[in-house]
Amino acid sequence: MRDPLIGICPLRDEKTGDYKIYPEYADRIRRAGGVPVVLPLTEDESTADRFAEACDGFLFTGGHDVFPALYGEIPVEGLTFCFPERDRTEAALLARVLDRDKPVFGICRGLQFVNVFLGGTLYQDLASQRQGIIHTQPRPYDAPSHRNAVVRDTPLFDVCATDSIAVNSCHHQGVRALAPCLAVSAVAEDGLIEAAFMPEKRFVRLVQWHPELMPPDDSLSRRLFRDFVVCCR
Repeated sequence: MRDPLIGICPLRDEKTGDYKIYPEYADRIRRAGGVPVVLPLTEDESTADRFAEACDGFLFTGGHDVFPALYGEIPVEGLTFCFPERDRTEAALLARVLDRDKPVFGICRGLQFVNVFLGGTLYQDLASQRQGIIHTQPRPYDAPSHRNAVVRDTPLFDVCATDSIAVNSCHHQGVRALAPCLAVSAVAEDGLIEAAFMPEKRFVRLVQWHPELMPPDDSLSRRLFRDFVVCCR
């Protein structure tokens, strides 16, 4: 059986225009037995069809803020750089991927974007719109900064087999209203949704923290990527 081909959605550098991914994403996929490939940003529907058909699974990564108009809001102070071309690219791709019921793993912005695409909303800036713990820890990001409560009878609980996990945290946005077709699998100490999944699909799992930045021997991070790649086979 061939190793599964995993499409990675990149960000785009706002200064240079270059495509960019952090190498840890590809490294984690390789370590889990997958073959990572970076997908270009394109709104062409036929190209999105080709990508959705060719890849066995898709990793929606962190990066830019999601454009607020997508969930019916105007920008507020605290919103950082948005890249509407990326939003449109990922929307075209995600629609086709979900239609084919191919595995999706969303990290940080990946959780936020999938939630918005499916009808949810976001806090544009947690610091100014919501009281709670600090979700933007200082570097380095390879150590946990808070704990999440894991919901029993969810895929995440099956992975970690515990109702409390320690995670890193480097995000300033978060889920405000969860999309109706998603279900919560973990919440932070302040009640912010930190993980979700789509029960009607075989694998749509979304986390707010960054498992790719945790140490290689972190068991939860390894299992999150392993289960994703295994499902892509």
